[in-house]
Amino acid sequence: MIPRGGKDLAGAFPPEGFVLLAVCSVQLGAAVAKGLFEEVGPGGTVFLRVGFASVFLLLLWRPRVRGYPRSAYRLAGSFGAVLAAMNLSFYAALDRIPLGVAVTLEFVGPLGVAVAGSRRVLDVLWVLLAAAGILLLAPLGAFGGSDLDPAGVGLALLAGGFWAGYILLGARTGRVFPGSTGLVIAMCAGALLTAPVGLGFAGGALLDWRVLLAGAAVALLSSAVPYSLELEALRRLPSRVFGVLMSLEPAVAALVGFVVLGERLGWRAVLAVLLVTLAAAGASRSPAAR
Repeated sequence: MIPRGGKDLAGAFPPEGFVLLAVCSVQLGAAVAKGLFEEVGPGGTVFLRVGFASVFLLLLWRPRVRGYPRSAYRLAGSFGAVLAAMNLSFYAALDRIPLGVAVTLEFVGPLGVAVAGSRRVLDVLWVLLAAAGILLLAPLGAFGGSDLDPAGVGLALLAGGFWAGYILLGARTGRVFPGSTGLVIAMCAGALLTAPVGLGFAGGALLDWRVLLAGAAVALLSSAVPYSLELEALRRLPSRVFGVLMSLEPAVAALVGFVVLGERLGWRAVLAVLLVTLAAAGASRSPAAR
C-alpha cells in the first residue's frame, strides 16, 4: 500500500517498475538473510523475518482481524503454516547452495501452478524447459554432473512445493478475507509456528541488537516492501504481464548472489537459470495462469 501522500508519485511511476523493484527487494533480502545464518542459523532467520514482517504489515495495513467464522481462521492458519514451511525449507536450502540456484529450483512451484490443468501443447514445452534446467542442477551425474549439495537441492525443490501450496491457499484466503487481512493473519500464525524453531536454534543470539536490526531489514526487504509494491502493481497491470516480470526472479537472484555474496555459478547453473526463467515467463502467459 502506497501512503496517501505518495499516490501522485505512485501514479507517475510505471507499474512494471514496481514489480522489478519488488523482485530486487526480495532477492536482496535473501542475501542479507544468508549473512545471518552464521549467527542464528536458517531457523532463527526465518523467525526474525516472519515475526518482524507480521508486525510491519499489521502497522502498515491495519486490517480488521476479528469477526470472521472459525473456518476462515483455520484457512488462514493453514496458509500461515505453509508460509512458515516454505521459508524454513528455502532458508535451509540457501544455507547449502547458492542463492541463484535455490531460487531457480524453488520456482518449479509457481511454474507448476501456472501450467496445471492446461491442455495446450505449448505448455508442455515450458515444463520440458524447466525439467531440463532442474536436471542441469541435479547432483545425479546428469549432463556432466553437479557439485551442488544434494540436501540443498532437495530442500529448494521442497520449498517450491510449499510455494505452490502458498499460491493456492493464498488465493482461497484472499476470497474469504477482504484486502490484505488474510495475509496478515497468516503471517502472524507463521510467526507463532516458527518461534519454537527460531528460539530452539538461535536462543539468546536473537537478543543481539545487530541481529535484530538485520532481521528487521530482512523482513522489510523480503516481505513488507515487496508485498506493498506488488499490490500497487497488480492494480494497474494485467496478470500475465505481472507473471512475466516475476519470472525474472531466478536471474535477479543469480545476479544478486554474484554481486552481494560473491557466488559464482558454473555454466550448467547459468543455463539452468535461463531455462527456468524462460519457462516461467512462457507459463505465465498460459490461460491457466491468469
